[in-house]
Amino acid sequence: MKATVGWLIGKPDAKTQVIELFSLTCTHCAAFAQETFPQVKAKLIDTGKVHYIFHDFPLDQVALTAAMVARALPAERYEPFVSALLASQDRWAFAHGVNSTDELWKTAALAGMSRARFDATVADTALRDAILAQQKADATRWGIDSTPTFVINGEKHAGEMDYATFSKLIPDA
Repeated sequence: MKATVGWLIGKPDAKTQVIELFSLTCTHCAAFAQETFPQVKAKLIDTGKVHYIFHDFPLDQVALTAAMVARALPAERYEPFVSALLASQDRWAFAHGVNSTDELWKTAALAGMSRARFDATVADTALRDAILAQQKADATRWGIDSTPTFVINGEKHAGEMDYATFSKLIPDA
């Protein structure tokens, strides 16, 4: 089983730490990932100002299954897989008449996951329980009740933001 944190980027000793709590079936998380995060990465993470940590906060069973699959991928495939899922929610999470698990399998296969590994991951109760335990701990610690939520140097900020709004929360941005 992998660690309960999904993905970490940036300098671990950066002055600012951002924890993003997100759900793979949250449309606001998808919008942030597509519209704001590229600027956050280029201007704040890549410049060494921010250490960014992603925590899964699945809002439903579909998001939980997707998070489990993402965690089972090699570290270098995690971010592209999550980005692909957030960019295509309408096809795998919200499309009428589709089986979301089958659609997740198709994306996981493109990321190099075997069907046997996929099936074992979806059935991995220890991984599921670890994600849910981290979610509960985050909810308790910071009062998280929606996604996306950002914990910036220990202070909670809820809701999707544009870059200008987000960067104002970062010291020396």
